[in-house]
Amino acid sequence: MLSIDVSHAASFLPLPYEEALRPRLARAAQWLQNGGGKGDDFIGWVKLPRDHDREEYARILAAAKKIQSDSKALVVIGIGGSYLGARGVIECLCSPNYNLRKKSTPNIYFIGNGLSSDALADVMELLGDDDFSVNVISKSGTTTEPAVAFRFFREKLERKYGKAGAAARIYATTDRSRGALKALADAEGYETFTVPDDVGGRYSVLTAVGLLPIAVAGIDLDELMHGAQELMDRCAVNDFTNPAWQYAAIRSELYHRGKKIELLACFEPAFRFMAEWWKQLYGESEGKDNLGLFPASVDFTADLHSMGQYIQQGERHLLETVVRFAPGKRSQSVPHDALNGDGLNFLAGRTMDYINRQAMDGTLLAHVEGGVPNIILNLGENNARTMGQLIYFFEYACGLSGYLLGVNPFDQPGVEAYKKNMFALLGKPGYEELGRELRSRLEH
Repeated sequence: MLSIDVSHAASFLPLPYEEALRPRLARAAQWLQNGGGKGDDFIGWVKLPRDHDREEYARILAAAKKIQSDSKALVVIGIGGSYLGARGVIECLCSPNYNLRKKSTPNIYFIGNGLSSDALADVMELLGDDDFSVNVISKSGTTTEPAVAFRFFREKLERKYGKAGAAARIYATTDRSRGALKALADAEGYETFTVPDDVGGRYSVLTAVGLLPIAVAGIDLDELMHGAQELMDRCAVNDFTNPAWQYAAIRSELYHRGKKIELLACFEPAFRFMAEWWKQLYGESEGKDNLGLFPASVDFTADLHSMGQYIQQGERHLLETVVRFAPGKRSQSVPHDALNGDGLNFLAGRTMDYINRQAMDGTLLAHVEGGVPNIILNLGENNARTMGQLIYFFEYACGLSGYLLGVNPFDQPGVEAYKKNMFALLGKPGYEELGRELRSRLEH
């Protein structure tokens, strides 16, 4: 079960902070549970682990089985919250080398999350002549990156299987009743799954947005949702026994005392894309009105040999949150070397998990001594249940944090700025005047 240790961060605060924050946390929790706060039309995720649509959940499981039976690959087309959560869970629970491993489940390729021609061509080439299916994920169906990618893969499917055969291999996760993708899916006969109206993209990993690709990878959805429900119940407790209260409170206090960057660290390389999901969750939720911790991530111990110097002795505006898993099932022990040329025989017989744990503890002590507060999130074994717990914990704490900061945790108005300029430079109808202005500025 997830637990939190803030003792290595609270020591950086000169005065007790819990009682001062209690009324504000209670109000933020009330807004999350019952509405009344900014953006409260997007709090459907709060009770989702218990109240999700059972009929759609059954269809997700059935679709995953069909894809596993008729496809060697699934192409997941989406950007931001439409792919980061699913990719994070799959890589963390299966392997960052998932597509290279021998397995009974299909390869899963994520595309439509950028505009690189080479990245698109790579996935096309990796598919080759294999049977494949597509899961296109977009609330509107008009977001440029996934919409463009979908054109390519829809065309490839239709050439390979014909229009009817392609339609049976396209799964659209989109709005319940409106939008370009929903209209196309209805016209062509694609099976559709819903992006709930009251769940924003970065909070959607436990909806069909994340669940279909995760199920195709063979991950136990029941356990994932069970873990999320366990944390849902714990986060509904409105006091400091709630780990989300502790996390939101200590982040808030450290931020107001000059810690402006939060590093999410893990000593497992498989966690990389969970950290990418976390960065979007907190960056889009808090980064507005010239406020918010900047979310960054590091992979330890690798990044101790690149970023470690800065973390230890650079500007003291950092705090660090470290995710710790229990030892894995595939234990590896260091072999004995008769020559001992590297001087490491003192580690012979020690497990890699033991060595990794000492590296964690040594790093924590060094960073705290160097002026970097550390928050520790302890998890059990890295499995679907603990992953569900971690996802819900981060989501709930993010909602609390946004409200403590005084922003709307569920909108992202700044995201539209680049889109407007991109559309103008691409010549989208209606943006002609802005396009001329921007091109003139670029020329000068």
